[in-house]
Amino acid sequence: MPFPRCLLTPARGRTALARRQSCLSMEQSAERAWRECLDVIRDNVKQQSFKTWFEPLEAQSLEEEDDLRKLTVQLPSRFYYEWIEEHYFSLLRKTITKVLGPNGRLFYDIVIEQDDPEDPDQGASMQLPARTKNEGDPSPLDDDADASSPDTEADRGRGTDESGPSSSQQDASSPEATQSSGGAPAGDSPREREEPPVQNPFAIPGIQEKEIDSQLNESYTFERFIEGDCNQLARSAAWAIAQEPGGTSFNPYLVYGGVGLGKTHLIHAVGNYVTAQPTDATVLYVSSERFTTEFVQSIQRNRISEFSMFYRQVDVLIVDDVQFFSGKEKTQEEFFHIFNALHQAGKQIVLSADRPPREIDGIEERLLSRFQWGLSADVQPPGLETRIAILQRKAEDDGIDLGQDVIEFIAHNIKSNIRELEGALIRLLAHATLHQRDLDLDLAKEVLHDLVEDEQASLTIEEIQRIVCEYMNIEEDRVRGKTRKREVVRARQVAMYFCKEFTQNSLKTIGLHFGGRDHSTVIHANNTVEDQMETDEQFRSTVEEIGRKIELRSR
Repeated sequence: MPFPRCLLTPARGRTALARRQSCLSMEQSAERAWRECLDVIRDNVKQQSFKTWFEPLEAQSLEEEDDLRKLTVQLPSRFYYEWIEEHYFSLLRKTITKVLGPNGRLFYDIVIEQDDPEDPDQGASMQLPARTKNEGDPSPLDDDADASSPDTEADRGRGTDESGPSSSQQDASSPEATQSSGGAPAGDSPREREEPPVQNPFAIPGIQEKEIDSQLNESYTFERFIEGDCNQLARSAAWAIAQEPGGTSFNPYLVYGGVGLGKTHLIHAVGNYVTAQPTDATVLYVSSERFTTEFVQSIQRNRISEFSMFYRQVDVLIVDDVQFFSGKEKTQEEFFHIFNALHQAGKQIVLSADRPPREIDGIEERLLSRFQWGLSADVQPPGLETRIAILQRKAEDDGIDLGQDVIEFIAHNIKSNIRELEGALIRLLAHATLHQRDLDLDLAKEVLHDLVEDEQASLTIEEIQRIVCEYMNIEEDRVRGKTRKREVVRARQVAMYFCKEFTQNSLKTIGLHFGGRDHSTVIHANNTVEDQMETDEQFRSTVEEIGRKIELRSR
């Protein structure tokens, strides 16, 4: 809202010029007076509170009327007015007295949002009543005065005036004024008074917490996140961001991948690390669904300004599953403006999605381009080693004594995502506890039979070749080749032995997969392995160990 215009009549020459200079001088004096007030306030409140509640305010005018010096300051919404009156009344009263003298008064010019921005004559206005003067009220210089009696319900409950102006004024610094929400007594020293926490405008007093709840899951930390080839880049970038939120080129940071791969764990880990540091940084995790719901509620309650201000004061904003913004045009528009404000202020933005930004349909191009300003990192399904490490960590955290063969059985057979891995472990533990059975491989096969894949039917010759060659440290191509080296021949014979045992393929088919050999070669290999197992203890141990690994792939 621009400064109030001086009404100039069609005067000639110096008369009009003098009035215009007087108007400009008054505006300049108002700005100077308010700057002096801000200098005092800055020394008496926390830096975050000052930036949130006082730095955005602008002086409108400074007038002298009835021996009073009236400084008018513009507020963006009534929420601002209520918050400042409740928490900073005493500080403002003393500051105005110091800067303007005992006759100084502070007035608020509160902006009322219009229903139709294109029509300046349309929209509601709210005229807050000026506080009345009582003879017995204490003076502003009396620090022991009690100014905490609340306004009457009639004063606070007057309705809207459809024909009134689009802004309202309220005397805030009058020594006779009372706080609208029962704030601290006027005698409280600004330095003695504890700074109020930042408040969520959507909190319902008595029902919801007034402080900003980060909504973080404290169990999702970097220490509990298993790093592997599937998530190395995403984890490294998240760690760098947590060390210096807003100070890296990874802003915004978007991690994407399929369900149950650790995206939510990783973005929570960033927030938990930041909140654990000795800083005043405000961290907020919110799902896209909750963001949309709150935005719709703010429209219904005519509180869009409060909604926007609440999110703009966050230092680290974490938004999960941004793909669900698809098709919600108004929500995208509001998030676009919040995104810009945070990014320009150097605040950190962390996002997650189930696919790369360019593959998300129904998102505006301007928002998609901003998603890609910083770094987009993907997480892939975990490999076998990572799955084993995840199960070992989960068993350790839950105090479960789990055999390595059971862990490998689960890791070999459940490959899709981490949630299914952990769910299988919980299911196994429940059955062992309820039925008082040992956590062994037999129980795992029995309990998880409907979760694991039917590997016996799908176990291929190539898969057996891979397992044998991996264990015996032989290249797969060599067992299918013509070489007659001792170590290769042994690996080939062992692989043939297990192909005959674990598959339904004919001897001829097995031989063809080993370089076109005939069925007699497969029979010879099988007999050789069986004979050597009877005479060579070490060789038998090797074959048995390979057999256990193959069994882990079957039920």
